[in-house]
Amino acid sequence: MLKNLGKFMFMIELGYKYITIFKKTFFHPFITLKPAYEQLSKDRQSYSNKVLDFLNIEVKLIGELPQENKVLYIMNHRSLLDIIVMENVFARFEKNGTWIAKQELFESPIYGKFFEYSGCISVDLESKKGLISFFKTIRKTFQKVNTMNLYMFPEGERFGGEGITKLQAGAAKIAKANKLTIIPIFINEKMEKVFENAPYAQTTTVEVHVGSVIAHETLETEYIDFVNTIREKNS
Repeated sequence: MLKNLGKFMFMIELGYKYITIFKKTFFHPFITLKPAYEQLSKDRQSYSNKVLDFLNIEVKLIGELPQENKVLYIMNHRSLLDIIVMENVFARFEKNGTWIAKQELFESPIYGKFFEYSGCISVDLESKKGLISFFKTIRKTFQKVNTMNLYMFPEGERFGGEGITKLQAGAAKIAKANKLTIIPIFINEKMEKVFENAPYAQTTTVEVHVGSVIAHETLETEYIDFVNTIREKNS
């Protein structure tokens, strides 16, 4: 109980410190979108690396991210640790980008401002007006930030079963509308269990697998094949 409380308190307290850091960029009167997203990406990565150090978790990367940008990275989702692990990976390749997150996350009294001020892009899946605004925001951002990448969980919700669950159609639509390359990623651990048992006395390693480019027309099929291939090798 105290172990769980300790890690949550650490992450929340650190998160509030970083909200202050994010706000300096988010509300800067003269900064343009490109340097803003670059700085916010670095700050999110810094936060994530400090959390991983505290939890004593190491990320083993299998594969490499492409050098080019304008990429949509899609990955499976089991825990809030997924974002933190992936920010560690993006930091290694000096990637600039932002997460796509549901509107309700921005409304949380605990971490809503963390999502908002760190440059994440909200989407209201229940509102047609909200979806139109979301696609306009992404299009405008890519027009002004040529180093931009997008990160998302196409399952939509955290999934606690075996493998992955059915993907939502949004990822393929986003990639097509903005002419983005799609790179599949699989976090090869039950991250909810990893997080539950953290922090660790001895370093615990989680694996992140990076796949090859997949097409938006066959995104779900290719992603499922990618995940199943990895799971079969590790079974």
